Amino acid sequence: MALTSTATSAAEPSTNGKGYLFPLILVTSLFFLWGLAYGLLDVLNKHFQDALNVTKARSTLLQAAYFGAYFLIALPAGIFMNKYGYKKGIILGLLLYATGAFLFFPSAQMGSFDFFLLALFVLASGLTCLETAANPYVTVLGKPETSAFRLNLSQCFNGVGSFIGPIIAANVFFNESSGQDSGNLDSVKMVYVIIAIVVLFIAVLFWRTYLPEIKESEIVSDKAQDTKPLFQHSHFVYGVIAQFFYVAAQVGIAALFINYCTEAKNEIDNSKAAYLLSISLLLFTVGRFAGTALMRKIAPNILLTIFAVINIVLCVMVVWGKDWISVYSLMAVFFFESIMFPTIFALGVKDLGHHTKKGSSFQIMSIVGGALMPYFMGLLAENGTAKAYIIPLFCFVVVAWYGAKGYKIKKG
Repeated sequence: MALTSTATSAAEPSTNGKGYLFPLILVTSLFFLWGLAYGLLDVLNKHFQDALNVTKARSTLLQAAYFGAYFLIALPAGIFMNKYGYKKGIILGLLLYATGAFLFFPSAQMGSFDFFLLALFVLASGLTCLETAANPYVTVLGKPETSAFRLNLSQCFNGVGSFIGPIIAANVFFNESSGQDSGNLDSVKMVYVIIAIVVLFIAVLFWRTYLPEIKESEIVSDKAQDTKPLFQHSHFVYGVIAQFFYVAAQVGIAALFINYCTEAKNEIDNSKAAYLLSISLLLFTVGRFAGTALMRKIAPNILLTIFAVINIVLCVMVVWGKDWISVYSLMAVFFFESIMFPTIFALGVKDLGHHTKKGSSFQIMSIVGGALMPYFMGLLAENGTAKAYIIPLFCFVVVAWYGAKGYKIKKG
């Protein structure tokens, strides 16, 4: 189904939602695609440790390449879309995604971890473009009163992709024919070439489908003026710091999850641990629904503090535990961290007036914590993975403080 281009304004989809059902499905597919990419990422850590004989610390460079791309490419992606439009930005993102996925083939042929890092950086650069564009598109592809519903529905498919990723990896990367040499990378080649082909197909669909161009003035609803400089808003500054530490915790926890489970219980092998990771990501998705429901009764900052304190306790059990109780505690962390990113984001940009868009950009850039902190966790993990979880424990202390004190808006 291809829609012909007209002089329709960006606001027109709101009054003619039925005509944009197919574009909405296409945009929602993007949420699934980057969820799938992230779901596969954490399993690759352990697979490359075995197949390429890299250390735990070195394997976390995968997270550095992935989230480093978000930090470095976010602003250029925004500039590109402001100049050429969001549709072209999405197509560029899909082409970069497919290129990065195809690069996994020569990386596997060479058995080169460094080339895998380059391939992943290119892939994640594409994801950065997609994430920059997807949210505003979803909000305009239908009636204004259902925009929040559409966005939440699309985000659910992100969780589905994250949940399916480890299941695919468990069945393909850690199957019975897998050994301990670079020849096992054939499974990686197969998975990413298939992903690249699917992504290219979706890029063609976007190219053939009319999508409204969204102007910046139409997405930013709060045009209030504020003479106070952005960085004098303490709740915003503390929000960026809290977001940095939260993303650091989230990424680090997942990156070494398989290592932790296989060390905590002898009967847990790589495949079983990958399934446990998938269940944990499902808990993360469920936690988002549950947390959203709880916010109708509990203030967001209070719920953020409660969940952060619970995760501090769970991390203590992870660090000191040795049996199934520690594994279950680690899995439970995923449920309670689920609301943290959007809650910190919302509290951090609240009442910023005309600074809101720029403040949002800094919030997004703070995910660089996910590129940096896992490496230090990997260094600690060389002497036992459990010790590495001291770092996310500290990160959740910062989040708890922000929910209790740092979120407060200071007037004047």
